[in-house]
Amino acid sequence: YKLTRQFIASRRNAVLVLAETARNAPDSYGGKLEQPGMFKSLVNDVMNELKKNGIAPKDSKPSDILIAGHSGAFRVIAYILQNGQVAVQEVFLFDALYGQVDKFLSWLNEDQSHHFIHWFTNLGGGTDEMSEIMMLQLKEQHTDFVLTEEGVITKKIIKNNRILFVHSLREHNVIINDPDDFQLLLENSFTLRPYLKELNNVKVN
Repeated sequence: YKLTRQFIASRRNAVLVLAETARNAPDSYGGKLEQPGMFKSLVNDVMNELKKNGIAPKDSKPSDILIAGHSGAFRVIAYILQNGQVAVQEVFLFDALYGQVDKFLSWLNEDQSHHFIHWFTNLGGGTDEMSEIMMLQLKEQHTDFVLTEEGVITKKIIKNNRILFVHSLREHNVIINDPDDFQLLLENSFTLRPYLKELNNVKVN
């Protein structure tokens, strides 16, 4: 999905971490990252490496954390929100809401600044139905959200809505890039800021 290229093109002052979990697994189990405190350990490991390599100041601490995922990533993300022991400000799901709605709702209700986007299709095996369930529960608890179509999405819509559902007519595996929707969401994040220096000698395939 050309995530690294999209990340660099977004010019956000941030660090992209691609956490590896099971490959071709028969389910969406997230392994250690579902367990209490393991996401905190991962964040600490990343910070220690940044400090060791002179990329981050020795006294720096993790700031705004955004988690994004596609398809089966919904489960490990939900458990990170519940058990990670680190504050997460934003969650971007790409055709990934197959369940765990209660955990996403609890996270949204914890802080009115939390930003949630689900970019979904009706060709992904149930994410459209689960989106409807989540939207119904949001209505019942009188929480504002917006449902829009991919064809009319704008930066303003992304920036002005804390909880956003974007329906796409494309298929499950082609909603992240071409066009580069991951980059679009990063550029319109509530928390990530632009990186103002020139990015020299960066090669991306």
